[in-house]
Amino acid sequence: MSCPICERDSDAKFRPFCSKRCADVDLAKWLSGSYAIPSDDPEDMQTAAEAFEEHLQNPQRKPH
Repeated sequence: MSCPICERDSDAKFRPFCSKRCADVDLAKWLSGSYAIPSDDPEDMQTAAEAFEEHLQNPQRKPH
């Protein structure tokens, strides 16, 4: 199995990654929202629009 980040051979200790660095790169992508599944569901779009509006009105407030 190859590392999904750099394509080197996986290390059993960090599987499916080859190193802690690649595991951390993957985690950072999840946390930043780089990995996202687009949705055409109108309910999801409405929820996202409401959250965005809330953020614009209260930028200091943390999202739930």
